[in-house]
Formats: sequence, C-alpha cells, structure tokens
Amino acid sequence: MDATTAWLHLALAPGLGPGRVFADDPDPDPVALVSDPPPAWRAALDQVDPGAVAAAREWAEAPGQSLLHPAHPDYPPLLRELPDPPLVLWVRGEAALLSLPQVAIVGSRHPTRDGMRNARAFGAHLAEAGFVITSGLAAGIDTAAHLGALDVAGGTVAVMGTGIDRIYPARNRGLAHRIVAEGGALVTEFPPGTPPRGGHFPRRNRILSGLALGTLVVEAALQSGSLITARLALEQGREVFAVPGSIHNPLARGCHRLIRQGAKLVETGQDIVEELGPLLEGLASRIQAAAPPVAPAGPADAPPNLTDEQRQLLELIGYDPVSVDDLVASTGLTPEALSSMLLILELEGCVVAHPGGRYARV
Repeated sequence: MDATTAWLHLALAPGLGPGRVFADDPDPDPVALVSDPPPAWRAALDQVDPGAVAAAREWAEAPGQSLLHPAHPDYPPLLRELPDPPLVLWVRGEAALLSLPQVAIVGSRHPTRDGMRNARAFGAHLAEAGFVITSGLAAGIDTAAHLGALDVAGGTVAVMGTGIDRIYPARNRGLAHRIVAEGGALVTEFPPGTPPRGGHFPRRNRILSGLALGTLVVEAALQSGSLITARLALEQGREVFAVPGSIHNPLARGCHRLIRQGAKLVETGQDIVEELGPLLEGLASRIQAAAPPVAPAGPADAPPNLTDEQRQLLELIGYDPVSVDDLVASTGLTPEALSSMLLILELEGCVVAHPGGRYARV
C-alpha cells in the first residue's frame, strides 16, 4: 500500500476525520495507521470500499484533476499548519494556486448592492496586486469576490462544502466552470457525490481561512457564518479585516462587531495589501520549509510551469543581486506586478532574496 492509498482509506473511513487522525501525531504514518490501526479504528476502516479508493485514484489521473494529501508536494503548506488539516483535497483546475499568497473574502449570501460592488472591487484590486482570491462559491459576497478576480484575469479558488461534482448553489455552476476554464481551482475535502449538508460548511470554512494569509468580511449579520470563518482565521493566527458600513444596515453589524474585537477596519484593497505585504516573505520561507527536498536543477533549468513572462523576467536576473528598481526600469512592469512575479520565482526556487530588496538567480 502506498501513501496515497493509505490517506484515501483514512479519509473515506466513516467517523475518523482529521481530528482523530492527527490527535496524537501531527505527522502520522498513514500506511502504518491503516496496516495496523488502533483497535477503535478497525470497524471504520473495515467499512472503506476498495472500489471507492480505486475510483478516487482513477479520478485523479484525469487531466486538470488532482488528489492531494498532507505528504503530497503540492499540498498547501499553510493547511499543514492546522491542527486538523484535510486528509485529502480533491482539486479541479490549477492546484498550484493553493500554495500561492491568498486573501479569503466572505460575507452575506443576501448582500446589499453596495456590498456586492465592494466585494467585487476588493477582489479585483487584490488579484491585481498578486493575491489569489479565495472564497466559498456561495451566492452573494462569495460570488462577487470570485468575479472580481476573474474581471482582471486573476487567480481564484473556490472552497466547496460538497463533493467536487456537486456545485452548490446550482445557479453557480456557470461560475464554477468559468473559474476552472480561466485558470482557477475548485477544492473540497469531501469525496465526489457528497451533497450539501449544514455540518459541512463550518468544516469548509476552516479550509477557506486556513489557505489564506488574511480573511476579509465585507457584509455579515450578527448570526452570519462568515463570523465563524473570521473566528477560525483568528484561531489559526491569520489576519482578519472588515469593511464598515452604515449603523442602520443590519448586514454591517457583524463587521462592526469584528472591528470592536480587533479586526482591522479597511476601506480599500490597498489597506490589505499594505498590511499583508510584510507577511509574504514569511510565507515564502514557510513554503520552502514545508516542501520536500528535491534535487537542484542545473543553472539553465527553469520549472516547466512558469509563464512566458516569468521566464523572461528570470532571464533578466543574473547571479549577482539586482534591485527591484533596476528590474522595474528594465522590464517596464509596475512594482506591484514585479513583486508578485518575484515571489512566484522565489517560491519556485528560481531566485533568492538578498538584503536591500535585491534578487539573484539560484
């Protein structure tokens, strides 16, 4: 039995779940747990259908589909830091987005017109600044956030509370297809065929906040599920932002409560960019530390998943450190776009940052 098969057995065993699997060991050996499970787990593991495991592996072999587990090199490093990381992630679309800097945007399913406009504007601004926009594919604020990223050809990730083949709400099927077609990703920890259930969405929310450096709440009532996402973000050590509103708008009360509790009041996307900017270097080091060791590439090699624009930038960077200002002058890129591309090259192991905002090839 290999690791993927073992993780699937643990994920598909009824009643186990991440909380039990990671309770005693943050880095368990899945093969050992399945081959010689604790007595209390045997009944659950005996219920796993080998056909379902085989079908899952076959599903992951299709183009544009991925099955990630905590030992997989593409598993998002920020999720590995959670006490209960998903045992398996089903991904349709660009799985690499899950490891890039993200901002989660959440809010009411029945927002005001201004709320929709604000969520879309924040999504577009943050995507242009180089962040992946992560949300829950729900109606309302989630939809607007995804659309804002797509408006500017940015990356967006939809975290689902259903199986990867069950789009909820159904009216967002077109949006889901567009996200995948335009370079985004759908992701869930629930196996195909899983319908929407109330208890699934708090579990979904911990992934939503866990993937992101920060969570932005645009509009939320006092009983909104978005406040659960914000609380999870705080528990995970992530930043929480909230957009204020009129004292007469009931959908502003959840945001105002968050602000009173310490969430950062934001009025523009730039407020978030400035706040999260210092965290990006830390994220790069965490990703590099979490990544499995690989053999170093030759000096002329570049990862095959780089875009043409990223390859051109890499060609301009020599082995002697060069400043960002010099690169802006030689490329014509904006400082924001250049910084985003440099971060990607750093995460890919192509360049290394030096003091004084300078970069050199590895």
